[in-house]
Amino acid sequence: MTTIAIIGAGPGLGAAVARRFGAEGFSVALISRSPGALATALAGEGLDTRGYAADVRDRDALAGALDSAGQELGPIEVLEYSPIPHRDFLRPVLDTTAADVAGAVEFSIFGPLTAVRQVLPGMRALGRGTILFANGGSGARPNPAVAGTSIAFAGEGAYATMLHTVLAPENVHVGQLIIPGAITAGDPRTDPAVLAGTLWGMHTSRDEFRVFARPL
Repeated sequence: MTTIAIIGAGPGLGAAVARRFGAEGFSVALISRSPGALATALAGEGLDTRGYAADVRDRDALAGALDSAGQELGPIEVLEYSPIPHRDFLRPVLDTTAADVAGAVEFSIFGPLTAVRQVLPGMRALGRGTILFANGGSGARPNPAVAGTSIAFAGEGAYATMLHTVLAPENVHVGQLIIPGAITAGDPRTDPAVLAGTLWGMHTSRDEFRVFARPL
């Protein structure tokens, strides 16, 4: 059995992704600062799920959580990265400081770099893998109202694009889901379960890099 590691797992999108991939037979590693309650709830639904505590800005803790998940649940075949940005990263561009951007870069660039480098050897050993990034609309169109994420998401998107190119010959698919606006229960495009289905489709179809949940 292989594993999906969901980084930034919470009760909305993360839980929906866990249910979607878990229903397809994946073990589920929930990685966040406080994953225990969600892991317990999903295990109660019959999913093979465990929680691993790590802050994405703590690179050693993040790498350690992924290592533990792979050893305890099975090889990580799918990595999904979608932590919710801190409010400090969502300031207008003229109010954004270097410290704000440094935090956003740790969150959206150093975190993905750490996670990918941790799981890629296992994917290569499997001969397959999927790396999925989920970002807000500023991941595709910079928004001066949320400057920190706009700057950092641009770097995350560039990194993901390069990975998509160089890893495709190794049967490792990399994709980015852009979710403009809020994730809203009941919305036909941005309900968490709908988005989880979109991510599942990106994993299985393995074709285009960037997918939009709705037009920008």
